[in-house]
Amino acid sequence: MDDLARRQLASIAEVVEVAASAAVPVWLRGGWAMDFQLGEVSRSHVDVDWYCWRADADRLAALLLARGWQPDPRMPVWNQLDLFAAEVEVSFAYLGRDDSGRPTVGAGPWAGTPLPAGILDAPPGRIGPLVVPTISVPAQIEFKQMYPVWMPERPRRPKDADDLARLRVWPRRADPRTPRP
Repeated sequence: MDDLARRQLASIAEVVEVAASAAVPVWLRGGWAMDFQLGEVSRSHVDVDWYCWRADADRLAALLLARGWQPDPRMPVWNQLDLFAAEVEVSFAYLGRDDSGRPTVGAGPWAGTPLPAGILDAPPGRIGPLVVPTISVPAQIEFKQMYPVWMPERPRRPKDADDLARLRVWPRRADPRTPRP
C-alpha cells in the first residue's frame, strides 16, 4: 500500500471518528466504498468520496475545519462539501429526502432525484480493524453502470469496468465484516 492510500485510510478513520462523536451519519461511496465492502484495497484512489445529509453538512464541515482540514476553493459548497486533509482530497455529496423519507440527490442540477433503493442499508465495510458505513453494493453497481448513460460526457473508464467486475462477484465472497488473515 502506498503513502497516499495510507493517508486516505487515515482520513477515512478521522471522518468516521468525528462524525460518530457528533452523531452525524456518513456513508463512504465510490472506489473506497467498494474496497471496504470487498475487505481490501483493490487499486489506487484519487480521492475519498462520502455522502452526508445536507442538513448535517455545515456542522460536519465546522468539525473537520476545526481539526485543520481545508476547504477546496475549486468546488462550490452549495453542490457538495470538498475538503483537503494531509493532501488527501475528500468530498461529501449531499443527501436529501423525498416526501416519503427516501434518500435523494441533495444538491446540484439533479437535486431531488431518487437514489437507488436500499442505498444506505449496507452492512458496514471493513479493511483491517477499520469499520466504515458504506453505500450498498447494488447501488455502487447501478452508479458504475449508469454514469455513462446519465452523463454522456463521462464515458466509462477502465477502472469502472474493473470495479464492476469486482462488485459483481461480491456476494460470493466472504462476509466483508470478517477480518482476513
